[in-house]
Amino acid sequence: MAIDPRKIDPRRLRPGELCRLLNSTPLGEVISERQLLRHRTRAGMRICADGDTQRVDLLRYAAWLVRERHARLAEPEISEAEEYERHRERTRARSVSLSRAGRDIGPLPEVVNPQRKQDCERDFRGFCERYFPATFHLAWSEDHLKVIARIERAVLEGGLCAMAMPRGSGKTSLCETACLWALVYGHREFVALIGADEAHAEQMLDAIKAELENSDVLLEDFPEVCFPIRALEGIHQRAAGQLFEGAQTHIGWTAREIVLPSLGGSPASGATIRVAGITGRIRGMKHKRPDGSSVRPSLVLIDDPQTDESARSPSQCVNRERVLAGAILGLAGPGQKIAGLMTLTVVRPDDLADRLLDRDKHPAWQGERTKMVYSFPTNEGLWARYAQLRAEGLRSDRGIVDATAFYRENRAAMDEGAAVAWDSRFNHDELSAIQHAMNLKLQDEAAFFAEYQNEPLPEATGIDDDLPDAETIAARVNNHERGLAPHAATRMTMFIDVQGKCLFWLLCAWEEDFTGFVVDYGVEPDQKLRDGAYFTLRDVRRTLQDASEHAGLEGAIYAGLERLSERTIGREWKRDGGGTMRVDRCLIDANWGASTDVVHQFCRQSKHAGIVMPAHGRYVGASSVPFGEYRRKRGERVGLNWRVPTNTGRRAVRHILFDANWWKTFTFARFATPMGDPGALSLFGARPERHMLLAEHLTSERRVRVEARGRSVDEWRLKQPGMDNHWLDCLVGCAVAASMEGSVLFGTDTKPIARPRIRLSELQGGRR
Repeated sequence: MAIDPRKIDPRRLRPGELCRLLNSTPLGEVISERQLLRHRTRAGMRICADGDTQRVDLLRYAAWLVRERHARLAEPEISEAEEYERHRERTRARSVSLSRAGRDIGPLPEVVNPQRKQDCERDFRGFCERYFPATFHLAWSEDHLKVIARIERAVLEGGLCAMAMPRGSGKTSLCETACLWALVYGHREFVALIGADEAHAEQMLDAIKAELENSDVLLEDFPEVCFPIRALEGIHQRAAGQLFEGAQTHIGWTAREIVLPSLGGSPASGATIRVAGITGRIRGMKHKRPDGSSVRPSLVLIDDPQTDESARSPSQCVNRERVLAGAILGLAGPGQKIAGLMTLTVVRPDDLADRLLDRDKHPAWQGERTKMVYSFPTNEGLWARYAQLRAEGLRSDRGIVDATAFYRENRAAMDEGAAVAWDSRFNHDELSAIQHAMNLKLQDEAAFFAEYQNEPLPEATGIDDDLPDAETIAARVNNHERGLAPHAATRMTMFIDVQGKCLFWLLCAWEEDFTGFVVDYGVEPDQKLRDGAYFTLRDVRRTLQDASEHAGLEGAIYAGLERLSERTIGREWKRDGGGTMRVDRCLIDANWGASTDVVHQFCRQSKHAGIVMPAHGRYVGASSVPFGEYRRKRGERVGLNWRVPTNTGRRAVRHILFDANWWKTFTFARFATPMGDPGALSLFGARPERHMLLAEHLTSERRVRVEARGRSVDEWRLKQPGMDNHWLDCLVGCAVAASMEGSVLFGTDTKPIARPRIRLSELQGGRR
């Protein structure tokens, strides 16, 4: 096709146009785009068009070539050696030029649709619809539009926004798209992406990477962002050497961070996305730019900050709530205010999500709670028949065909009273969003109310009881300093729970009437954590074997018991108002088979042998023989559902056996006793949040009322497999030890009633 010279301005030619023009003469190809790029690099601004560095002035280019030609002809004659050196230098320069040309991505493509780009700059809904039609292909619900408006305001104006949406409503996709919208338009220069854990956050970053690398519509309108990324061709190692017009683009492309290309004039130049888990390294997050300036996050996106496990852990909820309030909202640095978007799903009542959505507790987050169903159908009879047909169809491998046919026939009546949030949300084999919601409810009602309604049902506890929850227990503080025994206390007891990694211990002071005070508790070896920090047994970093080099398991346990007893039993404890106390009785858990022998050995050999004693808690269920029915043997010491048998077998140290179920019920009753009444149990300090981890241990089990053999017994079982209950065992053991030392709760005295002595003559006289 011939070139129309009337449409060409020789003073403002694109590089491609200039090559085609010069190669259109009878001489054929005289220059390539790569050669022209080398010439532009050498000539610099001297051959550029006025006011446009992307175009070439043909006349200036020709003049520059002439000057270069004359300069070479005017060079004086030189020796062969000098000529060789110059040849080597030219070869080196040519290699460098070729290398730079190979790494230089050349001119950027023009924006395909400037109007579309401009329209969506401050319109987040339009950005979602026009740039991501495959993701947001369904009609929006009113809740979606409300959330979109909140996101738009947070990104453009600042502020915090927490939103709970039903599972599958696209909240994560909205979060990821908001991140892209904030960055490509330059609304925010550093975005922190926070997930429930680091792996979850990295998955979100991967989704954003996929859009930047593969989205053609983003490439069309944001070439300054997407073209350099596309030029990497998936080989991310090229990012370090990539050039644009001779300057580095400084792209960052790692598993945890994206740094967008640094190009002059681009509003997204050097914009950064970095990910982290909520419990990972967040504090002090910043990015150093090529010009030496530092930027800190100005927008934080938090997607579902809790896991199912953490939602059921009050101490983890408190810990994550503290991280949100401190480390995350402080990311912007001194004097700066951060914008925040958070998506949530409520798993259980009063979990992290439930608390953050409560505007009374966290008004700054402006929590928005949406549901799948705002009112349920009123015709319960028809829906009961539908549920029956659905269950029968699933059992016979027919699916929900019959149930759907029944719904089709009775749809008007079955839809009465129902109001759903999103009319477009239903599957291909369903007829409406109402049917879809009811199918989810019939599938698993508890999951439906938690995942889709954000109103989880109360958890069943096995029996109707009034056991205090973790928050109630943690709030029973007595304002005494840690390690300080109350003046009214008359005895002090301790219990050590032996684990393979560490020793959990707890120390209590008691009055005569079983009023108790938790004086101190901890772990050996000390984990060096701040008060209230959350950890589990599997998280223990400094173990017994770490603290005892070259020792095996039993040796490490023995050494740990020695260290712990020396700093607890071997010292005096200050008493409130003056004076001191010492530990009167310390029981050590000997139930774990791997530690039984070493615990007995320690109790026999310790210099505190008169105080320490092995302890064996027995699970006495409803079908078991209760302690009160055992025949007392000669030499045994018997108390309130505990006994110290005589020594038998190879172990030459006495030990205590106790009814673990009975004593757990007894101990929990102490927390139900009002503060100030005899038998009440309280915790040291004045800050309940520092006891949340202890309270989680204490509430890790639930009681179930079981009847057998004419007996009704509370049996205690873990609420969830793997939950830590070690300080619960310690507190129960301290109560048993207090009973051994003479503390008696009114009404539980086990001393036999004294009977008056009768002489034989009186007895014989009575028979006459």
